[in-house]
Amino acid sequence: MTVPIVDNETIQTFDYTVPLDEALLWQYNNAASLQSLIASKQAWYDTYQEQFWEDWFTNVFALDTADDFGLSVWAIILGQPIVFNNQPIMGQVPWGFGTSNENFNNGNFFAGTGTYTLPTEVARTLLQLRAFQLVSSGTVPETNRMLAYVFGDMGSAWLVDNYDMTQTYMFDFALSADLQRCFNNIDILPRPAGVSSTYEVI
Repeated sequence: MTVPIVDNETIQTFDYTVPLDEALLWQYNNAASLQSLIASKQAWYDTYQEQFWEDWFTNVFALDTADDFGLSVWAIILGQPIVFNNQPIMGQVPWGFGTSNENFNNGNFFAGTGTYTLPTEVARTLLQLRAFQLVSSGTVPETNRMLAYVFGDMGSAWLVDNYDMTQTYMFDFALSADLQRCFNNIDILPRPAGVSSTYEVI
């Protein structure tokens, strides 16, 4: 059994219910209008108050199930952007047809700038790696448990210690272009201080 980065079983459970009827004093038990008002208010709290906090836990607090908004919040907390600016490549010449380098819509094929947001699942993987990077000691057994947790649905992944201050992450499944871009450009794969880290796709 793998151990998640944040074990939901160790997190204190919260009771989001607001029992308004407990606020009534015994002498108002026969006050029909007041009882009806409290019942209506209780129904509103049951629908909106409880549901809001349950949705907040699922969509924001739990990194495993967070939606795009929740992942944006986690990106700020962990200091790991999930939106990147595409910079033009120095020395690259726009190309197209004719002297004006025109494409079929009378523009050129070169689009060197703009922003790119990682897909939801790639952003989740990146943020899980960042969270583990911040709290782990980087030992091989600990990292292998993390890899089984983060990449378990995709296939097998493990860490190899090369015994020369280098380590290699091994993946026996195809990495998406987005994940490869993250691994190539961001120091996100956990590693002990002073150890060089690379990855291979088998």
